[in-house]
Amino acid sequence: MEEPLALHPVKLYVYDLSKGMARRLSPLMLGKSTAGAPGPPRQPHPGSGSGAGVHTSIIVHKDEFFYGSGGISSCAPGGTLLGPPDTVVDLGNTEVTEEIFLEYLSSLGESVFRGESYNLFEHNCNTFSNEVAQFLTGKKIPSYITDLPSEVLATPFGQALRPLLDSIQIQPPGGNTFSRHNGQS
Repeated sequence: MEEPLALHPVKLYVYDLSKGMARRLSPLMLGKSTAGAPGPPRQPHPGSGSGAGVHTSIIVHKDEFFYGSGGISSCAPGGTLLGPPDTVVDLGNTEVTEEIFLEYLSSLGESVFRGESYNLFEHNCNTFSNEVAQFLTGKKIPSYITDLPSEVLATPFGQALRPLLDSIQIQPPGGNTFSRHNGQS
């Protein structure tokens, strides 16, 4: 008789890099208020997104994993200089073992999520969190996060700022660049 697979909790940490300023300024910058947008209470919404101020990471197997201009990084949950997350979203559980997950991350880090592939609007921490969440749980992260960059870019203000914003590289300080040999087996 086969043993049942262990379930491991998967969480999404959401950080508002603007500390609420993006929400207050969005009517001026984007031409619309985002206060009534769907999502959990205290959501770090526009004009944020790692398209514009929201950083996300995945917590699984007792570590926090995220993507930035330095590639895939990991740390203890809440261990970056960003401090505790503004919102925690429970994504469910996974049967994926730590060993398989680390092999998967290593593969991503060598292909799709290399540091030089980072782009603030089209290939960022939220893209990474969404892909990893689907691998682990079969579920996407909330659309109010993933849709945000296109909402910002659809405005005249977003288009005007795009050349500047495309040059921005985000790498939350305090994490360790992920590699298969980070003391993890």
